[in-house]
Amino acid sequence: MITGIVSKYKDEYHVDWQKSLIEAIRDPLLLLRLLDLDEDEYKQKLNLSDQFKLLVPLSYVKKMTKGDWNDPLLRQVLPIIDEQKIVAGYMSDPVGDLNAEISSGVLSKYQGRVLFITTGVCAVHCRYCFRRHFPYGDSLVSQKNWQNTIDEISADKTIHEVILSGGDPLMLSDERLQGMCEALAQIPHIKTLRFHSRIPLFLPERVNSTFLLWASALPINKVMVIHANHSNELDEVVGQCLDALKIAGFTLLNQSVLLKGVNDNAVALTELSYRLFDFKVLPYYLHQLDRVQGAAHFAVKRDRAIALLETLKEQLPGYLVPKLVEEISGKRSKQAIV
Repeated sequence: MITGIVSKYKDEYHVDWQKSLIEAIRDPLLLLRLLDLDEDEYKQKLNLSDQFKLLVPLSYVKKMTKGDWNDPLLRQVLPIIDEQKIVAGYMSDPVGDLNAEISSGVLSKYQGRVLFITTGVCAVHCRYCFRRHFPYGDSLVSQKNWQNTIDEISADKTIHEVILSGGDPLMLSDERLQGMCEALAQIPHIKTLRFHSRIPLFLPERVNSTFLLWASALPINKVMVIHANHSNELDEVVGQCLDALKIAGFTLLNQSVLLKGVNDNAVALTELSYRLFDFKVLPYYLHQLDRVQGAAHFAVKRDRAIALLETLKEQLPGYLVPKLVEEISGKRSKQAIV
């Protein structure tokens, strides 16, 4: 069944994902021109520094509404001057990743689970990213010490799930990612591999036949947590990618971040839940913004977030209402807000 999946994809799907990444937009002024936005009007609002530069694939740009500075997809990726403001309470490591590191690139935060920082590379630079200041050069799962990592996990029988994060784990080559997953799947007490990725939304062609074939053969539970914040991110090509992942044996979940000017209204959140369900993805978490330096302009007040969740409970069936949560450094689980 897996071997027939790719033949169902539209022409847009038969694209070299690495070529798509090379062709991604890295110049904010070019992005404005592509969207028919006045450069002179908005140039003063842009953050053109060399740190955490713009990166967004063309396929995602095509989903944006031309001429609309407030497009919810554009707001997630366009660097603006507000990112340079120093805001009290916002920090470089808001969720305590560095304190949770037990070895190079391996984080232990939650009972029974470990998280791998597999790579520092993404297909997109989300402006609210809680790891935008993370020292990836010092904190990646090391190929050199990979066997030591496997041995440590094999020796700890309390670990039953490995979370592959980054960056984005799907930015690894198939050879590297397959080897990593197969080694983990051979450990008897590891029952689940969980991938956290925005690739299905931003670079769906990465989920190609090679990936699907080896992933479908993994003798282990597989979860893919995608990260959609708005229903406009979920077009038919993304839907085909998600359908392929489902057929390959992945349980599909979505987590969102509540973002001012993007999805901080009941209509947007309701439409997102229904659109996700169209593609057989269940809403999982709705995160309060992690208080990372440079993202304060996305913050939604706590009472507003609670009010939105109550509205969702009234308008949606329970299985489509995400859990409103926040991550607090040092806590052993996500903290439910209501």
